[in-house]
Amino acid sequence: MIAFDERVGQIAAQSVLLLVVLTSIDFGPSPAQIATCLLVPLAMEAAHARATGAPTNWKSALPTGLSLCLLLRSHDPAIWVAAGGLAMGSKYLLRVNGKHVFNPSAFAIVVLLLAAPDVWVSPGQWGTRLWLAVLAGAMATTVLVRVARWDIALAFLIGHLALLLARAWWLGDPLAIPLHQMQSGSVLIFALFMLTDPRSTPDSRTGRVLFAGAVAAVAHILMFRFQVREGLFYALILVSCFTPLLDRILPGTRFVWSSSKGVTTPCVPSPELSR
Repeated sequence: MIAFDERVGQIAAQSVLLLVVLTSIDFGPSPAQIATCLLVPLAMEAAHARATGAPTNWKSALPTGLSLCLLLRSHDPAIWVAAGGLAMGSKYLLRVNGKHVFNPSAFAIVVLLLAAPDVWVSPGQWGTRLWLAVLAGAMATTVLVRVARWDIALAFLIGHLALLLARAWWLGDPLAIPLHQMQSGSVLIFALFMLTDPRSTPDSRTGRVLFAGAVAAVAHILMFRFQVREGLFYALILVSCFTPLLDRILPGTRFVWSSSKGVTTPCVPSPELSR
């Protein structure tokens, strides 16, 4: 019996969301940007596979391109090409103990936000329509449960809500304000499709909960203290620098994707990592 590959579910969920963007939400990506952000990662993966002799892993490259389509905005075609190149390059080059240091899409977005003026992430494009949050949550839940990363998404959303409620209480704002902020589609997409990357998050559940809480805390400082609109992405990259340390202090079973025969083989941490 062939097992379901979780990456196929992720690709399907992201594709449906991209279709929603194209049909019902303004300021979405152009067809040219979509084509570029999808083709560049796929082409780089094919070139990497040919150079190394490994099989082409399109199920790894396609989610990266879809994430860039959903979140990155720019009118410059060179930025679209650079985004795919940076994301895939980080997969191949920025690794510690066999794991990605950063979420590839988040890494590309942050580098381009810092390096180029014609780049932005538009949280407002998703609005605060509850139906979109329900749609994204329903599609992603099955995938997150199968890859054992529901804990990090839940910990982040709880921490994010707690901080919003605390800020509203401190400022004397009505409860409607933090609840309205929690309905943001961009926050949910970030939590479900970017924060939960099993190849760049801590191996242990305790480590993942600490990781999620740290991302929520750093993001709030950046967004509300320093008025950094893209604080979620900067926070994810900053906290990801400490993932190897969390894996060393709190070792856990290394996640691997389901094999072609439908068997998920746990990868035991190496002796160096355990020590």
